[in-house]
Amino acid sequence: MEKGILYMVPSPIAEGAAGDALTDRVREVLGRLDYFVAEDVRTVRRFISKAGTGRDIGSLRFTELNEHTRPEELETLIVPLLEGHDVGMVSEAGLPGVADPGADLALLCHRHGIRVVPLSGPSSVVLAIAASGLNGQSFAFNGYLPVKPPERAKAIRRLEQRAAAERQSQIFIETPYRNVKVLEDLLAACRPGTLLTVAADISGPAEYIRTMTVAQWRAVPVPPIHKVPAVFIIL
Repeated sequence: MEKGILYMVPSPIAEGAAGDALTDRVREVLGRLDYFVAEDVRTVRRFISKAGTGRDIGSLRFTELNEHTRPEELETLIVPLLEGHDVGMVSEAGLPGVADPGADLALLCHRHGIRVVPLSGPSSVVLAIAASGLNGQSFAFNGYLPVKPPERAKAIRRLEQRAAAERQSQIFIETPYRNVKVLEDLLAACRPGTLLTVAADISGPAEYIRTMTVAQWRAVPVPPIHKVPAVFIIL
């Protein structure tokens, strides 16, 4: 039996920005899939409804893959694919597989000889580096920083050293409610001349993207980034 295809389907990275992810290709794929793996089923249901494909949402089959999914449960998620059905993987925001549990599903598909097809769409990491003015030719995405303040400060200093030594932009993200604290730690740990980009609510109505030196950031009020998805870059 021919195996199905896992489509990595992009979703909006900001509330009300569904159009950024709904390319003609994405609409076409959403319009014919019956099976979906979602980071959050409610979010994906709303996204499919906004796509206007005319599909009956109640007829579609959804399973979840998120931080609560146990490793042994992954095998059950590829059963439709092994049976020949195409499946769409949709994360909570942006491209599945980038700082996202969808990467585990994609790797499992490769191990079983299942084709993985990424669809183009918005990525907060790529959009942030594109708008930052920092080195877009050499950059590293570091995911999340440590939660404990002492370990986070050490991680920030290591990233700053790497950025200086390799002229490589260092990108990371944070849980939105810790954004302000992380910014404070950055301003305390980094050298005055280090460049820092703060990119929040990318593609959303309150989009905020600004690059300044750490010394300049220390002289201005804290930007409106509390509880807003944000990307930080240092160079």
